[in-house]
Amino acid sequence: MYRYKLWKRSGRGNKEDNPDIADNFASVHDDVAETSTPRVGGVIIWISIILVALFIWVLAEIFPQSLFVDLDFISRSQTWLPLFALLVASGIGLVDDMLQIFGGGIKKIDGLGRWSRILAVAVIGLVGALWFFLKLDVTSIMVPFFGPLSLGLLFIPFFIFVVVGTFSGGVIDGIDGLAGGVLATAFAAFGTIGYFQDQFAIAAFCIAVVGGVLAFLWFNVPPARFYMGETGMLGLTVTLALVAFLTDAVIVLPIIAFPLVISSASSSIQMIGRRFFKKRIFTIAPLHHHLEASGWSKEKITMRYWILSVVLAIGGVIIMLMG
Repeated sequence: MYRYKLWKRSGRGNKEDNPDIADNFASVHDDVAETSTPRVGGVIIWISIILVALFIWVLAEIFPQSLFVDLDFISRSQTWLPLFALLVASGIGLVDDMLQIFGGGIKKIDGLGRWSRILAVAVIGLVGALWFFLKLDVTSIMVPFFGPLSLGLLFIPFFIFVVVGTFSGGVIDGIDGLAGGVLATAFAAFGTIGYFQDQFAIAAFCIAVVGGVLAFLWFNVPPARFYMGETGMLGLTVTLALVAFLTDAVIVLPIIAFPLVISSASSSIQMIGRRFFKKRIFTIAPLHHHLEASGWSKEKITMRYWILSVVLAIGGVIIMLMG
């Protein structure tokens, strides 16, 4: 990554991507680091997951009576869809990253743009919704302590809304180590839920994701050697939403992934305040940058987000299993 200088040629930052969100962004944004630190670290996550999956699958095929058969988590009924989503979404994110890195000389292209990314995620969500609705005959969601809630045809737009909403939480990727710790915790929680549901392939897939994220996080803790980039955030957030549906635990997704929710919500609140009331609600949005501008150190923000993630993930798992 350093050899090929895979970093932005100019610091676009959130200010240029969404001027309503990032007022005073330069006060906490390090453009020097942004233009000298590789931004495609997310490839480490999804490539490692795919390699692990393929490696175990090959060994299971070669040695059909071995432990590798039990470890093989490539399953048509459980993991084909999240693996597909991970590959496609990460690929789209990689295109966006590469355009930000090398697109300066091509009519000043600087990434796919926010609405293009949202559209791409919505299409992936539509494919997933149709797979659940038509192939798996899923039209309801499980509400803990109350049972299934039938949505009928509304399941399709609800599915797309959840996928796009989870992706919008990707704005959390703004401080070294922050997103990696939050996402590793969320996938560990859904892996636990999958395990207790006897969906062992889903559980193994989630733990493989955790392993990939931790491998990335080893080099992303402050000071970061590289950033996750869109190839990591887009792939992981979309996949997280699909895993929530596959474990029928989408109702606790906002609890388990609360840091993503609060980051997305704070950005939305800032936009509403600016556009309709001509007033900033936060010094800088999303919330972690507001805390940074308020004097919190990056390390303090990261560690407290991690603690919050673990507490809420445990709470979400307990609610799902008891309910």
